Amino acid sequence: MSTTTFGVIIGNRGFFPDVLARDGREEILRVLKAGGYEAVCLTPEQTKFGSVESLADARRCADLFNEHRDRIDGVLVALPNFGDERAVANTLRFAGLDVPVLIQAFPDDPSKMLMGGRRDSFCGKISVCNNLWQYGIRYTLTAQHTVSPDSAAFRADLDAFAATCRVVKGLRHPRVGVLGARPAAFNTVRFSEKLLERAGITVETLDLSEVFGRIGRLVDEDSAVKEKLANIDRYVRSGGTPKPSLVKMAKFGVVVDDWMQKNELAGTSVQCWTAMEEFFGVVPCTIMSMMSNSLMPSACETDMVGMIAMYALQLASGSPSAIVDWNNNYGDDPDKTVIFHCSNLPKHFFEDVRMDFQEIIAGSVGKENTFGTVVGRMKAGPLTFCRISTDDLAGNMRAYVGQGEMTSDKLNSFGGYGVARIPGLQKLLHYVCKNGYEHHVAVNLSHYGASVAEALSNYKGWEVHRHEA
Repeated sequence: MSTTTFGVIIGNRGFFPDVLARDGREEILRVLKAGGYEAVCLTPEQTKFGSVESLADARRCADLFNEHRDRIDGVLVALPNFGDERAVANTLRFAGLDVPVLIQAFPDDPSKMLMGGRRDSFCGKISVCNNLWQYGIRYTLTAQHTVSPDSAAFRADLDAFAATCRVVKGLRHPRVGVLGARPAAFNTVRFSEKLLERAGITVETLDLSEVFGRIGRLVDEDSAVKEKLANIDRYVRSGGTPKPSLVKMAKFGVVVDDWMQKNELAGTSVQCWTAMEEFFGVVPCTIMSMMSNSLMPSACETDMVGMIAMYALQLASGSPSAIVDWNNNYGDDPDKTVIFHCSNLPKHFFEDVRMDFQEIIAGSVGKENTFGTVVGRMKAGPLTFCRISTDDLAGNMRAYVGQGEMTSDKLNSFGGYGVARIPGLQKLLHYVCKNGYEHHVAVNLSHYGASVAEALSNYKGWEVHRHEA
């Protein structure tokens, strides 16, 4: 995961002790450095104590931010004292960075409430937010209204905010690819390319006939095919899979890699059945699993918008995402569900993993044509889920986001499977069904639900439902 860089605004106000701004700047920069973040901030040589108080200070700070605009992922506004709300708002307006903004206010010490020691940042934060609201500048708040920079609570705020910054930046203008036509039986994965384009997401397409044609030009001895075959062997145990099937997978992988590279694609969705099996003789799951595990998410059944949700979760956490079905109840526990796919889940998700055949369609197309699934039980741990959808009737993007956990509950199944516990699951499922969402959901083994929701709703302007029990 690349280092997140924050533009830092240190607020100051003349009738409050300047020393608070001086010490506050030093503390904020020290905390950022300790957290592994980079900072772009005025120096004491440029303005008084490197703070922003006047119109001239705002101009200087905006100029500094503009010099580093390609580096800055988000802006941190820190208020060691009340701060000048106009200077903060003007800095952000003049810089025009269009990045997330976090507002932090230092807490007062009840024993230092006389002039010379009191901060009034509690009140100043409200004034800053009011001005940003008037200016039309979107911003994020810390979990607590005032919070000490050296506290665990603020470190959590920074971690969540950095994740929001990564999602916003990654979804600014991604290019993604859909390989093949939507499987005829899957109306549920219909989507609007036009709404995605309006949201800054460009979709490239490639027909399966072109894929098969390009594969036909490859020979087993091609170095790229041999290298991909070796990568497959290193990635997953494939003992029961016939060699010809492995070669087909390798050739498919070579063609997809080349297509993605030439079109600068961040992720893909694939027509995984049944044309691939009937006319090519393998499933694409292993190659898709390998891509997702390498942070190039790939979704089943041409679920393009499901892949965007995978990508958003990946951007937040820095770890692979998967696409799964909300698939089964787990006994009579209302907060547990079996999540499943047949599967192309990345290896990152499994306790143990092996290659197998696709049991669901083997009976109709023949087992020999369905090798290439990546199967096993998902490991226990934190879980964030997200579903993004294009609402063609309302003409907007929408999503739901929430958190839970993967459990160690017993389960015998094929494919990629596990038991998830989500507080208030029945409430969530009612929401999903009542609002016409898809049966697919993107999942990530992390807890970044708040960060993703903040990015999609506050900064992307999408309609977002954040699930809470």
